[in-house]
Amino acid sequence: MDNATLLDVKDLEVIYTGDGGRVQAVNKIAFELKEKETLGLVGETGAGKTTTALAIMGLLPERNSRVLGGQIFFQDGDLLKKNKNEMRLIRGALISMIFQDPMTALNPVKTVGDQVLESLKIHFAGEMTPAQMNERVDELFTLVGISPNRKKDYPHQFSGGMKQRVVIAIALACEPLLMIADEPTTALDVTIQAQVLALMEELKQKLNMSMIMITHDLGIVAEVCDRVAIMYAGELVESGSAKDFFEGKLHHPYTVGLLGALPSLTNHARRLSPISGLMPDPTQLPAGCKFHPRCPHSMPICEQEAPYIYKSGGHQIACHLMRDQEGGN
Repeated sequence: MDNATLLDVKDLEVIYTGDGGRVQAVNKIAFELKEKETLGLVGETGAGKTTTALAIMGLLPERNSRVLGGQIFFQDGDLLKKNKNEMRLIRGALISMIFQDPMTALNPVKTVGDQVLESLKIHFAGEMTPAQMNERVDELFTLVGISPNRKKDYPHQFSGGMKQRVVIAIALACEPLLMIADEPTTALDVTIQAQVLALMEELKQKLNMSMIMITHDLGIVAEVCDRVAIMYAGELVESGSAKDFFEGKLHHPYTVGLLGALPSLTNHARRLSPISGLMPDPTQLPAGCKFHPRCPHSMPICEQEAPYIYKSGGHQIACHLMRDQEGGN
């Protein structure tokens, strides 16, 4: 039996405005997340991954960003229609986020225990006594592999990996249904990365959470993700199961480039194959397919018309090359 849909993003469109002009950060993307599922959101810096996460959390900067359209359904309600107080009750309790850099996510002048306790005070005031809250903080520290007697320490007294564990403890405090992890291992060395990923997967299974993993690292995607969505210049160019992504024969040219840049244990190539060119200027996005200036298969139609959408089962590719493929619809 398939799990129910927990999160359903429909035609989400987000812009930033400033002195440099208008930036189309997210352009009508759509995806679903099932209960207990992990979705990998993959793409280069500037693709719109973090903006998508901040829109879901209701944390987009008010001064220079705006949601132009779309819907974000969570538990049958549209998050974009909720006011600040309603989002404050959802954020942390039902949806939480692990931010990319624990150095900036933690308050340097508050003890780590107080920072974990803050979420409990917001969401469980009146339901839990102070003693119960402190006991819960001890449980959370134990859960993420930190001794509870360190809860009176400050962030600067912890290593990078331990700081990230504190951030995970804060995110897990209220046992949310959805965890958004924004490149949670980028600032960590490889050994600590593996420990943090193993911890997150263990906690996900233990707490029956769903997860959105934002990352550049396809190794992380292979290890923890059930489904994959590839973003480029604010748009989804390909989405499907992890099996479609790593074992399927049909891919968007951008996905082919990402996979081609991976080192292989069996292919003894002397050099990796990077994708030529750079991401387009977000204030001056090209017409048609946004990837066409870098695409080795670019055709005249790619410069003029929005990409053809190929669908086969749960696999979707936005590319004119897919028009003649069998099995699509």
